[in-house]
Amino acid sequence: MRLRLLRRRLTISAPRVAIRSALPWPLRWLALAVVFGFCAAVALWAFEFGKSIAGLDTVSRDELLQLRAEVDRLRAEGQEQQTVAHTAESLLVAERAAKESLMAQVRQLETDNRTLREDLGFFEKLIPAAKAEGLAIRSLQAEVLGGMQLRWQVLVIQATRNAPEFNGRLELVLTGTQDGKPWTQTQPAQGQPLQVKQYRRIEGVLDLPPSAVVKTVTARVLEGSAVRAVQAMTID
Repeated sequence: MRLRLLRRRLTISAPRVAIRSALPWPLRWLALAVVFGFCAAVALWAFEFGKSIAGLDTVSRDELLQLRAEVDRLRAEGQEQQTVAHTAESLLVAERAAKESLMAQVRQLETDNRTLREDLGFFEKLIPAAKAEGLAIRSLQAEVLGGMQLRWQVLVIQATRNAPEFNGRLELVLTGTQDGKPWTQTQPAQGQPLQVKQYRRIEGVLDLPPSAVVKTVTARVLEGSAVRAVQAMTID
């Protein structure tokens, strides 16, 4: 009987036996996590300890400080270069403005120079009349522009020293032909107001009637109804 029981246990037909632990599975996972955490902490400690022994940590911090200092230096240089660029641009704008101002002054000086030359020509015409007395027309110039306009210029002087200011009017009398017939016109119709202390230059441009041909221009200075000075010129 005992032999049969022993054979049954040792053969394939023997009943299955299951071995189970008395520890629950959540506690087993917690224990496993504790073991892994401890191993990781030991490994991290060993890594950090190895870096501190090799001096890698110090080198990295020094390099980081150097890199930060280099970045600060480059940033400061960039700001300085940007400031220099802004200053150069401002100087360039100021130089352009100064150049334009100088060009405007040069143009104004050229205009003043032409005016002075014209005045000099007028004054040269005054020299022969140094002994003249009273009001006089010293110069009359006129030219036709394109057959449609007349440009004129008159110089009136008072040769007497400390002469009182003259108040009168100036008128131009144009004579010639229009459509083949004699033609005369006074410009302006009532005369142009004129005040003269020592000398006065008056100029202007007149519109001519269609088909009018100007042959003679006469300038007259009037005081009231009295003619004080007259000068005429022929236009070729």
